[in-house]
Amino acid sequence: MTIQAATQPDIEYHPDETKFRARTARRLAEDPSLPSTALPTGYPQRVKGPIVWEGKDWQNEDQWVYKLTPSELQEIDDALAHFKGLNIEMGHVGRDTFPLPTLSKELRGLAQELYSGRGFFVLRTIPIDQYSPADLAIIYAGISSHVGSARGKQDGTGAVLAHIKDLTVSHAHEKGGIGNSAYTTDRQVFHTDVGDLIALMALAIAEEGGTSRISSGARVYNELAATRPDLIHTLSEPWPLDSFGGDPGYTTRPVLYYEDGHVIIQYSRRHFTGYGQQKRSQNIPPITEAQAEALDAVHFLAEKYSLGLNFQKGDIQYINSMGLLHARDSFKDSPEKTRVSPTIHCHEMNYSLLSRRHLIRLWLRNGEFAWRTPKPLEPIWTRLYSLSPESQRFPLEPEIRRKESGLTK
Repeated sequence: MTIQAATQPDIEYHPDETKFRARTARRLAEDPSLPSTALPTGYPQRVKGPIVWEGKDWQNEDQWVYKLTPSELQEIDDALAHFKGLNIEMGHVGRDTFPLPTLSKELRGLAQELYSGRGFFVLRTIPIDQYSPADLAIIYAGISSHVGSARGKQDGTGAVLAHIKDLTVSHAHEKGGIGNSAYTTDRQVFHTDVGDLIALMALAIAEEGGTSRISSGARVYNELAATRPDLIHTLSEPWPLDSFGGDPGYTTRPVLYYEDGHVIIQYSRRHFTGYGQQKRSQNIPPITEAQAEALDAVHFLAEKYSLGLNFQKGDIQYINSMGLLHARDSFKDSPEKTRVSPTIHCHEMNYSLLSRRHLIRLWLRNGEFAWRTPKPLEPIWTRLYSLSPESQRFPLEPEIRRKESGLTK
């Protein structure tokens, strides 16, 4: 008897709702008992708390936007001057070297909100036009150190600052192509980043589209636990994550965890489907039909319960990446305009003159409030937050992230 090798399901990076509904119907027809499956041992029937919400629960952005006052903006300027006066490497920017006497207390409370509350907030707004790229990097890292003092490295070169921008033209000849929708104008589907917290500062916004969307992972969990507990089993078992030419060629770990009372979803869809020119590797185990259904179920539920954020130039958005999923709409940019800003006296370019959507990202962790890291994720978290201040790199221009074994985002 010939045994047919397992093949990759018919699934792409961009979720197809028709295929998802057909796959669900087919699987339920094959096994009608799936919705009556018992939940995995230790997983709750329902989780509660402020991290469990739906987009419709939020009526006004004043519920999550903290508006900086003139005196707080002056504190930030004073902290910038203080740090520059120390004449030390940028990796040393932190709560002690970037002092914010009154704003620090507010940021500490907002950091607690990330871990023990709704899981997100927006800081509005940094006057981007007034600063050089180097000063903005100091300000961004300095403010953020009062939210999460540990900065995670985002590639194999020690970069702790990443630029999220359409690079399809400027990096068109990148070896292997651009394998991440973050560096295109394309839609980013729901996913999480590695690490505890994501910070995103908007240096420039798109002419059209590009809305940032977030969704409660615990709300997604509650729906699946109530209607398809079999998919909770599937999500909590090991999955093969493509490393796209890394060594090893793939790693295995669950997508879903329940740790110390917290539901944690940790995945990026492209590691199971590929993206663009970066196709999924042929010589690694395919995902299963159950995993394909679970991927789409998580996405469409996250979409159903999501909140769109009005992300403005100069805003900093902070998200608990362990508790929330996030996505981004596709967008259209204006043509790039280039000139020297009159506010910069050393002839360096100013981000404020860019007319194309441009975010910069930090991965953070607050050791005081942090959730316990699930054991399968501990090696990743350790590598992420192990960089010394002297080894931290702050690129001031966009670049493609360089691979490091184990960092799969």
